[in-house]
Amino acid sequence: MRIDALQYCRWSESVFRQMREGGVDAVHVTIAYHENFREMVARIEEWNRHFERFPELIFQGFSAQCINKARETNRTAIFFGFQNPSPIEDDIGLVEIVHRLGVRFMQLSYNNQSLLATGCYEAEDPGITRMGRQVIKEMNRVGLVVDMSHSAERSTLEAIEISERPIAITHANPAFWEPALRNKSDAVLRALGESGGMLGFSLYPHHLKDKGECTLEGFCQMVAQTADLMGVDHIGIGSDLCQDQPDSVVEWMRVGRWTKEIDYGEGSKSNAGFPPQPAWFEDNRHFSNIEAGLRQVGFDAVDTAKIIGGNWYRFFEQEFTPRG
Repeated sequence: MRIDALQYCRWSESVFRQMREGGVDAVHVTIAYHENFREMVARIEEWNRHFERFPELIFQGFSAQCINKARETNRTAIFFGFQNPSPIEDDIGLVEIVHRLGVRFMQLSYNNQSLLATGCYEAEDPGITRMGRQVIKEMNRVGLVVDMSHSAERSTLEAIEISERPIAITHANPAFWEPALRNKSDAVLRALGESGGMLGFSLYPHHLKDKGECTLEGFCQMVAQTADLMGVDHIGIGSDLCQDQPDSVVEWMRVGRWTKEIDYGEGSKSNAGFPPQPAWFEDNRHFSNIEAGLRQVGFDAVDTAKIIGGNWYRFFEQEFTPRG
């Protein structure tokens, strides 16, 4: 079973066929960065057209059981998520609405301060806001997973503490390996593992040691170190694959509508566009390389299967359903 907990590719028949060639059973896809509710609905409409055009390759996923269906029918289940809470605007009632539309993950912030929490690029982190506490409670009730991939340290630790259900960091790496602003501290990773949460390791080059020159062995050794820190049952893949996207999409990700200037993220103009992927993970056909690399650094077949998909499957099974 192969599950990727975050991609934002330029979606096409070619990408969907590569998913099938790579045996990828489920992918969590971003359908909102800075979109409001109506704009987010337009993204769902676009996905509906994909589902209509390529029913032999993909379909919308709502629960872990959809992954079973994907495996039985040789297709990929597509799960929706937000990288920003902007689609719920300032209306807590929209949390339940977006879950009914099939959204299963929502980040509480994307780099900047939001109405709910602080992003990792802000100088100060006052933590989860009053609205944020209420939204987390509502997300817990309906089965919408709290995602803190782009959030700052205090906000992330508070989200883990406040949430009555395990949260996820769908796409990030440990800061001990590469000190990018979005990578996570040992304290966050320990708290995440102890609370039953999940970390998806990112293959986005700006968050890898040596960027696009990162080695498979180095990446897999990092995975092994993280497993020692937070437990092998709480880690998976969240590749952050942005295949075939133009650099203008990076500008939308980072800038949205909040500034008239170009935001270069972590302070370097060299980060302005999409960097080249490592040669061993260029697209969905290369998950087998990660599996082989994990075995090479000492993971047995059972733990390798957990990291490649089994752990995410269990998390989906437990956390997507409403409570009460």
